[in-house]
Parts: sequence; C-alpha cells; structure tokens
Amino acid sequence: MELIKELSKELAAEAGTTQKFLALVPVDKLDWAPHEKSMKMGDLAVHIAELPTWVKLGLETEGLDFATMEYQAPVIKSSQDLLTLFENSLKEGQESLEKAMPEDLNKRWVLRSGDKIHADLSSYETIRHAFAQTSHHRAQLGVYFRLLNIPVPGSYGPSADETTF
Repeated sequence: MELIKELSKELAAEAGTTQKFLALVPVDKLDWAPHEKSMKMGDLAVHIAELPTWVKLGLETEGLDFATMEYQAPVIKSSQDLLTLFENSLKEGQESLEKAMPEDLNKRWVLRSGDKIHADLSSYETIRHAFAQTSHHRAQLGVYFRLLNIPVPGSYGPSADETTF
C-alpha cells in the first residue's frame, strides 16, 4: 500500500500548483494559441484540468482507444468552470487511488488509435505518465502566460515573476 499512498500524496501536492495555473487562464483568450501547431489555450487548460481522471482510467480500465472513444470536451465559460472541472477530476482520481489495491498497479493498460499502439504500460506507469503530462502541459501554459504578459506562478520554487532579487 505504500506506493499507492505515495501516488496519492503526489497527486495532492501537484494539485496546488495546477490550481494556481488554471486560476490564471484568461477566459477571453481561450481560443488563443502562440502558433498554428499549438493547442488553443482553452483546450490546453481543459486537458490539464482533466488529467487527474487518468488515474481512474489507469486503475479501472484496460486502456483507451481514441478511435472508438466518445469524448465531448467540457464547455468552459468562466474561470470557475475550469476550476470546478479540475476539482471534480482531482476528486475522481483521489477516490480511485483510495480504492486501489497494490496488485491493481501491475495491470496492463494500452493507449491506442485503433491498431496503432501509442503506449503499452502498467497501470502504475499510466498514473506516472498522467503526472508527467500535467507537469509538461503546465509548463506549456506557463509559456502561453509569458507571451501574454501574465505573471507565471512558481511550480517547484518561485518563478521569475515571484522573485525579488
């Protein structure tokens, strides 16, 4: 059970940082992207807000097939909508970890698009991947903020916007 407790602790610790970032997403810039190949800010923010649900996916399903999944992105009209989406996702991930048994972490989990396999992981690796994705996409959001002159919050220490050297 120790590993499950550590995952739960990490999920909670990362949640505070993620919440700081999501709270700063400007609703009037949800359709903005820094480049044509970049995600729009709203899509990126929603993805970040939903990533805690991947804990449940990793523990309670055998995988995800983009070719057959039915997904409708939540409509975000306010900062509170985004924060509520994140809070609900976080609760779902935490509750799934609370129910998990150590053997659940070893199950096979596959991310695919039909016959194309993107990742063949254990449930544990899927959870860790979701945590890494959260950090990665928060950093992307930080770049969006910088380009829009929105002060970037610190993640693992103060940011350049928070230091007073």
